[in-house]
Amino acid sequence: MKPLLSLLLLLASVVSLHAQKRTTMPTQYREFRPSVITLKDGRKLSQPLTNIFLKNSSLLYLSGTLTKEANMDNILSVDFEDRSYINLNGQLAYLIDSVAANRLYCIELFDLDTYERNLRNNNNITNLSLGEQISTTSIDLNTEEDFKFPVFRHFYMLYQGEYVKMHERDIWHILPKEQRHMYKSIISQDNFSWTSPECLMQLLRAITSNQ
Repeated sequence: MKPLLSLLLLLASVVSLHAQKRTTMPTQYREFRPSVITLKDGRKLSQPLTNIFLKNSSLLYLSGTLTKEANMDNILSVDFEDRSYINLNGQLAYLIDSVAANRLYCIELFDLDTYERNLRNNNNITNLSLGEQISTTSIDLNTEEDFKFPVFRHFYMLYQGEYVKMHERDIWHILPKEQRHMYKSIISQDNFSWTSPECLMQLLRAITSNQ
């Protein structure tokens, strides 16, 4: 095998390992579906055909034959049949679980840089546009895997009324000194993962019970 080809295959395998999932769709749901949108002024709107754009976790809706992106500045939350989302800094985050008044949320986004880099490695691409809508022309991909978006999950917690990114340094700074030993003990466990909702809920339960 040629060295360059070996390197590209290795890079692709690394991306697959770190992405939580891969998808052929640039949206959360394969088909547009009904949702109830709560606006920041308290009004509720029922929309029959909506979806979530994985490029920036914004709300999409169908207007006739056109797909439009909603103004996230006006949206407080969006409720689908299977998930409830809140507007977290302009991105839709879905609720995973809660303990007392604290909650764990997730924002799913695909990695545009990785996606674009992978597609550039395919010599059959003649045009690629990554604007408000994703479009490609003259693509002859060898396998379906080449055209899948690597999707990453970004976790946040609502802790004592404040949204905090689930990251070692971010959490360390908000914890009282008396909780930091317990915190380091949990995240140092061999099976702990910052990409596992179960592990993050274990952590959230621990710091909640010791408030």
